[in-house]
Amino acid sequence: MNLRTLAFATSLVIAGSAFADDNIRFVPEPYPIGQADQGEVKHVVLKGANVSGKEINLESVMGQGVGMSNFKFPKKIAKGAAVAIEFDMDFAGMDGQINPVVVMVATDGTPYTATLDGFVKAPIFFGEKLFDAGFYAKGEKRSWTFYVWETDKKERPDLALDSAALREFSMTSKPVMLNVDKLDQIKEGGKVPGLKVTLTTKGLLREGLELKQRSIRKIVGFKSKKHPKATPEVLIVGYWKE
Repeated sequence: MNLRTLAFATSLVIAGSAFADDNIRFVPEPYPIGQADQGEVKHVVLKGANVSGKEINLESVMGQGVGMSNFKFPKKIAKGAAVAIEFDMDFAGMDGQINPVVVMVATDGTPYTATLDGFVKAPIFFGEKLFDAGFYAKGEKRSWTFYVWETDKKERPDLALDSAALREFSMTSKPVMLNVDKLDQIKEGGKVPGLKVTLTTKGLLREGLELKQRSIRKIVGFKSKKHPKATPEVLIVGYWKE
């Protein structure tokens, strides 16, 4: 699951109880959208039918999650009629199994949903993606070290912080050969070319909405010249010392 969707999961569970059941049905459920490369944009067409026993008039369609835009949909769906929902899906910031939700809202306010099922292949693999800053005071230094390699395990990845991350973080890396047979016991001295990366902050910023929050959530983005569409990320969590 991608890091942005992880933060969204709770709201999906709460909202899901309010959705109408089986009035617009897409088969199979969840609806398969196949595999995509991280950073790829694909046009998706969902095909289903109105099985509610009445005409449904749609007012809007939206994606509950990230990456969906440019929706096309019929305004009126007759009883028993087929329906197609089209949109563009941007797979930036995603990796692994994904299950985004499309929400169709009728003119009477009734929401209908379609759960999607897909897989996003990320070219760069992080041995760890979640790091704890603990109880953090303004200006404190923190460092985290982790291993990175390419998903196909053939070449050594190139990695740098993206421009947004440079406000709060710096990084160093050195080439290593890795044994990644056990992801919970990554060791140097294997056959997989990788990087040993140290991510450092000399001061996390607390601004905007963060001023009202005690918890820390920093998504740190990276970039790759070899894979310019890839969006590798790690998540820093913790709590501000008051």
